[in-house]
Amino acid sequence: MSNYGSFNPSAVAKLVLGAVFFTLFGCGESSVPEKSASKKSAVKKIEKQKKRDVILCFGNSLTEGYGLNSEESYPNLLQNKLDSFGYDYEVVNAGLSGETTAGGRGRLNWVLKNNVNIFILELGANDGLRGIPLKTTNDNLKDIIDTVKAKLPNVEIVLAGMQIPPNLGIEYTNGFESIFPNLAKTHKIHLIPFLLEGVAGNPSLNQADGIHPTAEGTKRVVENVWKVIESLLVK
Repeated sequence: MSNYGSFNPSAVAKLVLGAVFFTLFGCGESSVPEKSASKKSAVKKIEKQKKRDVILCFGNSLTEGYGLNSEESYPNLLQNKLDSFGYDYEVVNAGLSGETTAGGRGRLNWVLKNNVNIFILELGANDGLRGIPLKTTNDNLKDIIDTVKAKLPNVEIVLAGMQIPPNLGIEYTNGFESIFPNLAKTHKIHLIPFLLEGVAGNPSLNQADGIHPTAEGTKRVVENVWKVIESLLVK
């Protein structure tokens, strides 16, 4: 005992308290960087998601994917194609079956709440099939284009050209078809000459109604879209 000197309870108590303090606060300090790093990682992930470029597919049943499973719609197939090529885009399907150009103009502000980098406009077919006056269709599409440009000055607009059967006469049919290239030229936007190129009129690529593409036909539609938007994509 003489080698250790006299016993001092006060000194021992200080040593014990010091050890407890080091244990509690020393461990706390080592865990702070981990939590901080985890938080920073989560913030970066959220920021990346917010900055992810968006392709908005705005249209009718041809966009929605009428008669198909959701994964077979052209926007979904476009998403798969983008992913396979390493493009970091989110494709949003804003198609609504039965939509006319007037209906699309009415719901446009609702779908433009978030930022959009590429806006694919596919409307007009239902107007043509119903015999809506050509000027009405033209003016509605023009209003949609003008609104998108005003709200999203840096957006790339892609207009999907459309054709209809000659049921309403050659004058109406030709006039309808010319709406799309004329608008694209006037407003300096991109044009898909005919969305259903290689699909329309082919029974094996269309559903029983002869209007809506099958899953196989939709693959052709995606290729028609891709030819135009590929040059607009950024990795």
